[in-house]
Amino acid sequence: MTIKKNPFVIAIVIALTSILFSVFVIIPLTKNILPFISKSVSYLNVGIQTPQLDNKFIEEYNPPTQTKLDVLHYNIHIELNPDSKFIKGDVEIKFITNNPLVKEIDINFYDNLKIINLSLNDKIATYKRDDTILKILPESNLKDTSEIKIIYEGEPKNLGFGSFSFEDINGKNVVYTISEPFYASTWFPCIDKPDDKALVDIFITNDSSYVSLSNGKLIEIISNKDKKTYHWKTFYPISTYLIAIYSGNYKSYHQKYVSITGDTLQLYCYAFPEKFNDAINDFSGHSKYIYTFEKLFGPYPFIKEKYAVAEFLWPYGAMEHQTITGIGSKFITGKKFFQDMYIHELSHHWWGNAVSPKTWKDIWLNEGFATYSEALYWEYQAGKSALISTMKSKSIKFLSGTLYNPENNLFSNLVYNKGAWVLHMLRREVGDSLFFKILRTYFETYKYKNASTKDFQNICEKVSKRNLSYFFDQWIYKGKEIIKAEYSWKYFPIKDGYKIIFKIQQLQNDYDIYKFPVDLKIIFENGESELKNIYVKDKKNSFEFITKYKPSSIEVDPDNWLLAEFKLAE
Repeated sequence: MTIKKNPFVIAIVIALTSILFSVFVIIPLTKNILPFISKSVSYLNVGIQTPQLDNKFIEEYNPPTQTKLDVLHYNIHIELNPDSKFIKGDVEIKFITNNPLVKEIDINFYDNLKIINLSLNDKIATYKRDDTILKILPESNLKDTSEIKIIYEGEPKNLGFGSFSFEDINGKNVVYTISEPFYASTWFPCIDKPDDKALVDIFITNDSSYVSLSNGKLIEIISNKDKKTYHWKTFYPISTYLIAIYSGNYKSYHQKYVSITGDTLQLYCYAFPEKFNDAINDFSGHSKYIYTFEKLFGPYPFIKEKYAVAEFLWPYGAMEHQTITGIGSKFITGKKFFQDMYIHELSHHWWGNAVSPKTWKDIWLNEGFATYSEALYWEYQAGKSALISTMKSKSIKFLSGTLYNPENNLFSNLVYNKGAWVLHMLRREVGDSLFFKILRTYFETYKYKNASTKDFQNICEKVSKRNLSYFFDQWIYKGKEIIKAEYSWKYFPIKDGYKIIFKIQQLQNDYDIYKFPVDLKIIFENGESELKNIYVKDKKNSFEFITKYKPSSIEVDPDNWLLAEFKLAE
């Protein structure tokens, strides 16, 4: 199934990008506008939709037989022929099965790529092909550990966000991949599920004038006449959608970062010559970014490998490929205009790459967490006001729908911004100390594994020692709206003070009534103020307070903890 793009919306976004660049030349940046700007031109807002996550689609792409298999290791050899937009592949898949009597092995692999040779456990194997499924038919019982070897060639399809792209810049070839969410199988055979993580060795062969990049650590560069092969190796498991290739006329910059564990992490910046100096300047904040996230979440999880950023020609934003984030050329400015984009993609190495979603229905655990990480970064650097301003920038309109299983809206602001707000509200619900303990516990529990929304809920309840079913139901599983409420208040003089009656009414439909704590800032005529906390649980609610001074006004949710619209009743 092909992800369809909306050319009209894309054109508008690109035009807005140009305008924003010109505005940035003369208007100083502030944290109030930067988070909004950087995400507004990112790929989540270009009108690209993804396949609907219904059972029919999932079973067609990931048939139930795949649950019987567990891939341990991919050995991927890819030879690039950019001029003819052609690849040659040689892939070995080592796997185990919970059923050695399995009658068929279903691998994801697009049928436009021609298979030259296919073997199972060193014997030529029988197979069938149907669109995205390669069905291998074992002639005998499988071993405890089995291996499939597939040699193939052809022109990969370019689907989704650009699953396999051959492009050029200034007469030089550029190759890159973006396999999220379902498109790794457009260029290599695999079990293309986020919860089937494996180790990978990837060998990329191209013209010797080009540098070829991938996940993990560079093991060696092999020269053979006019070709070079780059061998990259992962020491940590990786989901197939995060496996990536970049190959082009790269220059590189390297520095070291000392982790809070005392280990040294290698940091790299790869860019094309025309933007190399700009890229170095934009990249320069990464030591600070990593340190902040290590303090907030725990040590960088891929310390044995690297963290790198590579320029590619994707016009819509960035992609957090494990240990090597791709940044679109137009977002490299040399003036750090898109700092939040770099911060967002780095945070995915905790949320999405180390802790990966069990299914795409859980994608908010990637994108909501990374979006909130932007706010947490600015709060760590600049305090509470930066947190508030960043969250306000993420209050822009988003689609109605549930956060869990957003169907064909995987990359919409529903997932990114509402996901961030749900974490913000969870923090208000349980308190700061427990919230950050939840994040660290969740990270340590599921690091290098996969987690579902239910898994995250269980961690929240275990750490907070509270039943949070109502919170997850109203904000994640069932609730489709935001809080909309109007309020009124009046006061009466009493002995030694004043009595305030505060009323608040939710305006949503009766089936979408929320329960939530909210702060009220009562401002007195003498200029002083007092903070009161109430808990709203019904459609109509009334509260009474006794104050010493005469009130002049009341602010609802003064620190912006809630995804809500409050208005004073007329």
